[in-house]
This record gives sequence, structure tokens and C-alpha cells, in this order.
Amino acid sequence: MRRHHPQDPATGDPAAVAAPETPPSRPGPFLWGYIVTLGAVGAVITGLALYGLRSIIFSIFLALFATVALDPLVRWFERRHFTRAWALVTVILLIVAFLVAIIWVILPFIITQIQQLAVSIPAEIQNLRAQGWFDPTNEASNGVVGTVLNWIASEITDPKVWAAVGSGAVGIGLSIIDGITSGFFIAILTIYFIGTYDATKQAAYRLISASKRPTFTSYAERILRNFGKYLSGMVILAFFNAVFSTILLLLAGVPGAFLIGIVAFFITLIPLIGTVLTTIGMTIFAFIHSPVSGLVVLVLMLIYMQVEAYVLTPKVMSKAVQIPGSVVLISALAGGTLFGLPGALVAIPISAGVILIITDVVMPRKERS
Repeated sequence: MRRHHPQDPATGDPAAVAAPETPPSRPGPFLWGYIVTLGAVGAVITGLALYGLRSIIFSIFLALFATVALDPLVRWFERRHFTRAWALVTVILLIVAFLVAIIWVILPFIITQIQQLAVSIPAEIQNLRAQGWFDPTNEASNGVVGTVLNWIASEITDPKVWAAVGSGAVGIGLSIIDGITSGFFIAILTIYFIGTYDATKQAAYRLISASKRPTFTSYAERILRNFGKYLSGMVILAFFNAVFSTILLLLAGVPGAFLIGIVAFFITLIPLIGTVLTTIGMTIFAFIHSPVSGLVVLVLMLIYMQVEAYVLTPKVMSKAVQIPGSVVLISALAGGTLFGLPGALVAIPISAGVILIITDVVMPRKERS
């Protein structure tokens, strides 16, 4: 009996009919579990490695942020008829001069100011308690004022606090050396990134397919340009705040005015809440020195906050991306929880970049779709 073979209905050729495909073999349970285990172990090792390198990675991020923030300064020199090379050299020399000033002038002065605060604040608190109005005010507040002042005095004079800050004198010295080393590492990276900024961007753009490269380049340049304007604007506003705070505290006779001004510079890099925090801290230090000084500092800082909000910020940040206040608070809290004050400073510009991408890329694309 002749066996019938299936034929292709179009050509009638039996060979044209494909044989049924066999399903691909799947790994057994043991092999699958082994692969999953290897992936989990690899993820854990990668996470531990990144955690061990967190300080280096964070320094690289800070250097990148500093590079983007300094790029508007380079372009400002270029608009003043500087060539690109001379603009880069000028900015690099400014960075070097800033580092030299920190080592030879600012750092010794900060150490002197810390010693002055540690000695003068307990004496100021004793003088404050000896004034006639203190006891009635303390009774009216149910002892809250006295408790707060006693806590401040005990914390400043307690050797355990200073030992915990840096594990003793040796720890403080090592912390200072580590901070200087990290600062030099970030500065050197920043100088290198500034010198190769345009070349690095062009190399990164070449990773994008040629058909999409012009659009991607246009959006990336806009984002980086606005990002740099935002960072440089925040630095300018923080500098104004620090200078005003230092002059105000010096006129009020508050000890450690220069140190408080430096701290105010870094805190006021956090928009919206930075100036409020520095105003509270300055008022407390001025009040310990003299109630009249505290009242004067509070009133003048409130006036400065209005000037900053309605005069300085619109002029400095007019061309930068605007961040909603809720996003500022959430970013500052999240970054501060993870990495402290530097984390809060880095998290807010990242949020600004995300908002800029949403407003300049996502929303226009949705409108066209």
C-alpha cells in the first residue's frame, strides 16, 4: 500500500511542507535555580562593591555637577571675547586660587573660629542668665528657655561631644586631612572635566544613532545649559546670603561670624528652606550674645529674605528651570537622609533636571501625539 505524503497546496511539492517544530528545551529546575542564585550573588557583590566605592562615586558626581555649574562661567568669558582655551585657563586658575585661599587663609581661620565659639558661647550664656529679664522669661516659658540654653552650653563644653565628632584630636585631624584630600580629588576631576567638557559631550552624542542624534543633541544641550544656569544661580544666591550674614553678624558683635557665614553658604545652597534654616541659627547665636542683637539679626534677615525672593532670585534665576517648593522639600529630605548635606545639595539639581526633561521633552511629545 502506497503511503500518502502531504503536499504544498500551491506547488504540489511534498518537500515544501515544513516539518513540525520541536519546542525549545527548557533548563531543568536545578539549572534554573543555579542561574538565579548566580544572578543574586552577582547583584549582591555589585551592590557591595558600589557601596565600598560610594565616596569615590559621590566625588565624581560632585565634580560633574561642579563642571556643569562652571560651564556658564566659561561661556561668560567667551562672550567677553576670550577664546575657548583662554576661558578654560582662566576658570582653572580661579579654581586653583580658590584652593590656595582655602588652605592658607580660610582653613586656619575656621579652626580659630571654632576655638573661639567653644570658649565664648558658655560665657555668653552665663551673662545671659545673669540679666534681670531672664528669670521671668524662663518662668513664663515653663523653663524651656533655660533648658535649651543649658543643653547648648553642656553640649559645647562636653569633651565627649568633640570626641564623638572626630574620635578625639587624632580623629579630627584625620577628618580634616580626609576632607582636604577629597576636596583636591574633586577639584582635579573638575579641572579635567572642564577641559574635556565639549569633547566628552560630542563623544557621548556619537553613541546615539545618526537618525536621532540631532534631536537628542538639541534636547541634551538645552537641558545641560539650563541645568548649569540653575546650579550657578544657586551658588550666586548662596554667596550673597553668606556675605550679608557675615557682615550682619560682625556688626552685631556675634562671635564666630565668619564660620557661621561659611556654614550659611552651604546651607543656603538648598533653595526655599536654606535661608530659613540659616536665619533661625543666626538668630539663636545672636540672641545668646545679646537679646537686642538677636532681634536686630532676625528683623534684618527677614528683610533680606524678602529682597532675595523678589529682587535677587528673579534676576539670577530668570533663565533657569523653576522647581516647585514641594519637590525642593522632598528632594532635600531624601538626599539628606541618604548622604547628609551634600546629598541634599545634589538631589535638588537632579530633580531640576528631571523636571526639565518632563517639561521640554515629555510634555511636548505628548502634545504632538
